[in-house]
Amino acid sequence: MSLLSITAAQLAFGHVALLDHAHFLIEPGERVGLIGRNGVGKSSLLKIVDGLTKLDDGLISRAQALTTAYVPQEPIFCPSMCVFDTVAAGLKRTRVLLDEYNRVLCALADMPECPSQHLLLARMNTLQSKLDACDGWTWHTRVATTLTQLGLDSNALIDNLSGGVLKRVALARALVMQSDILLLDEPTNHLDFDSIRWLETLLLSLRSSVLFITHDRAFLDRVSTRIVELDRGRLFSYSGNFSSYQARKSKHLEEESIENARLDKLLAKEEIWIRKGIEARRTRNVARIESLVQMRNNRAKRQTIQDNVRLDVKQAGRSGTIVAKLINVNKRYGQHTVVSCFSTTVIRGDKIGFIGPNGVGKTTLLKLLLGEIMPDEGRVHIGTNLHIAYFDQMRTQLDPERSLIDTISPGGDWIELNGTRKHVMSYLGDFLFSPERATSPVKLLSGGERNRLLLARLFSRPANVLVLDEPTNDLDIPTLELLEELLISYTGTVLLVSHDRAFLDNVVTSVISAEGKGQWQKYVGSFWDWQIQKTRADVLLKADGALSEKAGIDTQKNSSLHNASSPAKGRNEKRRIKLTFNEQRELDALPDRIAQLEARQQSIATRLQNDSIFMVDLAESIRLTECYSALDEELLAALDRWQMLETKRNPLK
Repeated sequence: MSLLSITAAQLAFGHVALLDHAHFLIEPGERVGLIGRNGVGKSSLLKIVDGLTKLDDGLISRAQALTTAYVPQEPIFCPSMCVFDTVAAGLKRTRVLLDEYNRVLCALADMPECPSQHLLLARMNTLQSKLDACDGWTWHTRVATTLTQLGLDSNALIDNLSGGVLKRVALARALVMQSDILLLDEPTNHLDFDSIRWLETLLLSLRSSVLFITHDRAFLDRVSTRIVELDRGRLFSYSGNFSSYQARKSKHLEEESIENARLDKLLAKEEIWIRKGIEARRTRNVARIESLVQMRNNRAKRQTIQDNVRLDVKQAGRSGTIVAKLINVNKRYGQHTVVSCFSTTVIRGDKIGFIGPNGVGKTTLLKLLLGEIMPDEGRVHIGTNLHIAYFDQMRTQLDPERSLIDTISPGGDWIELNGTRKHVMSYLGDFLFSPERATSPVKLLSGGERNRLLLARLFSRPANVLVLDEPTNDLDIPTLELLEELLISYTGTVLLVSHDRAFLDNVVTSVISAEGKGQWQKYVGSFWDWQIQKTRADVLLKADGALSEKAGIDTQKNSSLHNASSPAKGRNEKRRIKLTFNEQRELDALPDRIAQLEARQQSIATRLQNDSIFMVDLAESIRLTECYSALDEELLAALDRWQMLETKRNPLK
């Protein structure tokens, strides 16, 4: 039985229909990813499910005693409260029940012979039943346990927390409620890679259903068991993860196009028949005429697919071969070392992703490369003929009081884009801003619209170096994919900071990663290449550490052997790293185990490619999707283990 169902839902703001006779339901244990263009009404749907917003028309059916917990995109907290009290506020109703129970208990103790004693006893029994049902007796322990699991300091003040930590506090407040449906609006915003992976693991372990909005495609792929797309006022459901959705969405659009073409052809034929006049009246086919009227009405109501953003970069002349060079650079703020003895060279045409936790210093490193700040020690060489366009994640380049037109073309109506003059209204139209919107002030725009405006401003100026600091926040998936295509084909240099793993993987050709304590390392390849290299390097480092520790013990026990000749010393080192009997057996068995895991994964992939499984057996399709992800992790662990044992056996290879 469904936890919640919505039938024939209608919701409009002004003349814009956000929901147009839409249908939606959510089953127990589902993790539903809600996607769609910016401004189509995704957040409104979450608020409808939570009961914060009412439908204009339609029917909502809820399971008995259904509970929901809503985490908005930008949570609002009381700044003076500590973390514990903020999270405990999610249990306000439980605490009210407990307070009343204690008052009734005190009243009975103070007035044991009270005439209304039977009423107090009845009320106490009712309160006790409610507290039992919501596990209200242990609310304090529940809050403390949740804070520990999420790594939060219960005594910290909300005023002093970063955006990423505040997002964890909001999640903790929702989790302690133990609701039937958890509603998350852009949960990955402000989170770094480690926090996103933590959130993925958390959601996969929950028993409650989850309905979430995100544009993070990797997150959708890992977490969702079903994708629901809000498109032109209607809700379309696709079982499976985001990769499955992409394949089936393409097929759906193709079928829709074919059906529309068939109906248009039929309508054209009927229009020819009705224009014959005399023949139409002679046949007296009233039903056919009524059918034609209906076809005309349907054609008029048909909603076309929304236009996509049209992106183009205003190219400047070529920069010098070397864009920037750092030589043994150090940068500190007080006692905190941000960059320690780092050297790198950025060549024209490089597309580099900067990776690291929030607050580690990615923006500082960017500014060092651009010459905006100077190092404490070391040298910085800036290339020649650089025309830099900078995308600021804080959007400080936008004046909230200016209109969109003045933001793009101050004091003029035309801009020049790669040798072609274009009217500013037409250019803003390429970024999906209507003429009415173009004359309104920036402060009225949503987060996604401000990012689109910033991109429009960025690309209207000549540049051969694009510096993009978190450009993907609040952008919908179609715009993200177009931005990817633009950056891939861009012939200039791209310096990119982002926590969108799919975006990084599709765009960058090398990665500069924060390694901790001010250390930075450059890796060749995409985001996933970096992840594999980093994982293997960490495994080898641990193995080397264990070997070094053992070697140190052997050195203390056998110091006399180390005074022998070099050949003998080499032989002793080889003996120290020889595999144990069990390790050798494990290494021999790993190739077969890896082959078996790959075969099982391929078998599951073959079953999931058959769309019928999602319609015939939803539970089985969910189980297979989760099994596929688990096999992926198991396979990666087996490969890492094989690599470690091989390196230990043949350290010189």
